Amino acid sequence: MAEIIDGGGGGGGKHQKKKAKKGNVHLDMTPMVDLAFLLLTFFILATSLSKPKTMEIIYPKEVEDTDETTKVDDALATTVLVGEEDEHVFYYTGVFKPDSTVLIHTDYSKEGIRKVLLDRNKRINDQVTALKEQLTNKIINDTTYQVAYSKIVGDSLAPFVIVKTIPTSKFRNVVNVMDELNITNIKKRAIIDMGDSENIAMRQRIVELGLKK
Repeated sequence: MAEIIDGGGGGGGKHQKKKAKKGNVHLDMTPMVDLAFLLLTFFILATSLSKPKTMEIIYPKEVEDTDETTKVDDALATTVLVGEEDEHVFYYTGVFKPDSTVLIHTDYSKEGIRKVLLDRNKRINDQVTALKEQLTNKIINDTTYQVAYSKIVGDSLAPFVIVKTIPTSKFRNVVNVMDELNITNIKKRAIIDMGDSENIAMRQRIVELGLKK
């Protein structure tokens, strides 16, 4: 609140002009401090804190008994090689053979690796689309949808993808591939180190295509 202190003054004689009284103004800032703390407390409580965005990766359990391992048809496998630069991304299907396997160059766009994965997983994606329509039309509930979805994407004939990297691969590019796997409903996946023969083949393709080293 403002406190006005009178400093005195005024006219002396009869014919002298009356002088205006001058006062010293003193502001008491104590209530303002309380108001500042109240506003600070309000904004802290009213502001929603941003949560960090993370990707959950579920690792397969270790199996000691070889009889429990599931063998998958090699024809269902697609391997994505993530190199050092953004342009260094290749894929191949089936088993890698140094003498005959050709690494196909692609990118992280919708017309790149996503289109490849959609084509490989077309049968599963068609079933998932039909299932989502049933959920949208309220023919099935959320619980039934989740159970049916897990069964579809976990089908024994569903394709699987192996993402192979080198020590200098950029983390964001690996995340880009994992995002594309989620978008294309490919739940059978693995991330492992790239083999020496695959690394050599990839570097040869980089030179052949004139890509940035």
